[in-house]
Amino acid sequence: MTSQVSSPAEQADGAVVGEQRKPAGVKEVQRLDRVIIRFAGDSGDGMQLTGDRFTSETASFGNDLSTLPNFPAEIRAPAGTLPGVSSFQLHFADHDILTPGDAPNVLVAMNPAALKANIADVPRGAEIIVNTDEFTKRALQKVGYPASPLDDGSLDGYSLHPVPLTTLTVEALKDFGLTRKEAERSKNMFALGLLSWMYHRPTEGTEKFLKSKFAKKPEIAAANIAAFRAGWNFGETTEDFAVSYEVAPAATAFPTGTYRNISGNLALSYGLVAASQQADLPLFLGSYPITPASDILHELSRHKNFGVRTFQAEDEIAGIGAALGAAFGGSLAVTTTSGPGVALKSETIGLAVSMELPLLILDIQRGGPSTGLPTKTEQADLLQAMFGRNGEAPVPIVAPCTPADCFDAALEAARIALTYRTPVMLLSDGYLANGSEPWRIPDIDELPDLTVQFAQGPNHTLDDGTEVFWPYKRDPQTLARPWAIPGTPGLEHRIGGIEKQDGTGNISYDPANHDFMVRTRQAKIDGIDVPDLEVDDPHEARTLVLGWGSTFGPITAAVRRLRGSGESIAQAHLRHLNPFPRNLGAVLKRYDRVVIPEMNLGQLATLVRAKYLVDAHSYNQVNGMPFKAEQLATALKEAIDG
Repeated sequence: MTSQVSSPAEQADGAVVGEQRKPAGVKEVQRLDRVIIRFAGDSGDGMQLTGDRFTSETASFGNDLSTLPNFPAEIRAPAGTLPGVSSFQLHFADHDILTPGDAPNVLVAMNPAALKANIADVPRGAEIIVNTDEFTKRALQKVGYPASPLDDGSLDGYSLHPVPLTTLTVEALKDFGLTRKEAERSKNMFALGLLSWMYHRPTEGTEKFLKSKFAKKPEIAAANIAAFRAGWNFGETTEDFAVSYEVAPAATAFPTGTYRNISGNLALSYGLVAASQQADLPLFLGSYPITPASDILHELSRHKNFGVRTFQAEDEIAGIGAALGAAFGGSLAVTTTSGPGVALKSETIGLAVSMELPLLILDIQRGGPSTGLPTKTEQADLLQAMFGRNGEAPVPIVAPCTPADCFDAALEAARIALTYRTPVMLLSDGYLANGSEPWRIPDIDELPDLTVQFAQGPNHTLDDGTEVFWPYKRDPQTLARPWAIPGTPGLEHRIGGIEKQDGTGNISYDPANHDFMVRTRQAKIDGIDVPDLEVDDPHEARTLVLGWGSTFGPITAAVRRLRGSGESIAQAHLRHLNPFPRNLGAVLKRYDRVVIPEMNLGQLATLVRAKYLVDAHSYNQVNGMPFKAEQLATALKEAIDG
């Protein structure tokens, strides 16, 4: 979905406020500035699809938004159990927002397990819509409810809406010739229709999507559309919902342009395609499917018209091996992975360091160690990206900070890899990969020129006047070696993992040469041109909060809250983690206290302490979920107070 919006006026994440109005002849309509909705149910209830469709319509309407999908690792988790609950949280507003929100204003619970798994996050006074058909004695016992929470008073203080979603859906589809089980599958569309009515969301996009999704089964498409419309009509006619809500488009939140909703993995995919076009190189992806990186393989496989070639390998090692071979052959080469896949690729990353070829390694981090939490988020691969190879094998590291920023981060990683002839690690994570937000589609002339000059002929003259090609004769500015495409006459040269002689590229076991090559490869990485770190410090604060990656949204929201209450705090966020920006040391020394929130046990803090001898304070979380803004605001307030 795309929409046009006008120029920005930045606003803070705020509380729900509004005015009430009641046009003649219709239900009361309350205007809000923001809403947080969470859909929750079994993995088979279609909560991710429901949330995605509500998000798409919200994006097309022009709201700013942020999402948090949360689902089990199992393909079909046990129905009706707490481990089997899948949820999708959406925060949308008429102003600039940064996170999926701390606590939902509305919870849609499709069964008792969904209610029990999420009720602790729901504040008193919030609205809860429950599918009463699923609150059977057996379903209640399965999750440990001694009695129905709909009747025992435990939900007093909430605005409870009991709705027989299953019964109403089956009734709406009685003329479609479906079995009851088939009809029940559309209850998520009924719920989507009801919520679309409640929040005045557009409907045309969802109906078009359903027709396209079930184009080969038009009767199923028609049934889902009927259920969707029935949910809308139920909201319009029932007395159970006396109020609907409006959240105006974010008309002043963004620069002028054409926008669409985008997830982090989709943005990475588009960024890679854009990089290959700007470099005028074919794009090759060698990958092995693994959660949550697989979406990049799926997406890039659709873009053969842009010269993209995708290879689904038999394992992680084959995936990166094929990618490195493609780099040798002159392609913009990429490999994607998550979690334990990085460890399997480590030997070939070291080989790419030795061969000094451009290669992008996209690590979509997840909870570890080992298989860990495949569908949850974490930032615990930083030290592995820095040091997880044998020998001295330095690799640049780039980290996007929002789903939309993944596009720009992919371009930046490609710039570094192509300019300096080096593998580059890009560290995204599950929160960015699956989350989404509005993204302004850039104009072509805004994209960087990544054009590459391949080696064309001899580049060195011997003492006897003979002109030869030296594959390790370096550019004096970047220390990059020439990129010679196989088959180019006169450019034959050796490749492999055994140490090379400086210049000639011949195999060398000479101690002095090895020392020189190790130091030169390190100097090449240290000399990469990265922008200085920008610091947001309007009040000359004494405390700095430093972040990296996906902590940007929660940190920024927390900083806004603190400044709104009169506190003084500075903020900076790192995109380049190796090498660090050249001014980072000077920035750190300006502050009495430095706090580094991370979804690990303090990996960036360890690097900062070691390199700059700064007593950086860690604030850590490794529960598989992103930070909440209020949680960080409390921790940062304690740091400010010393």
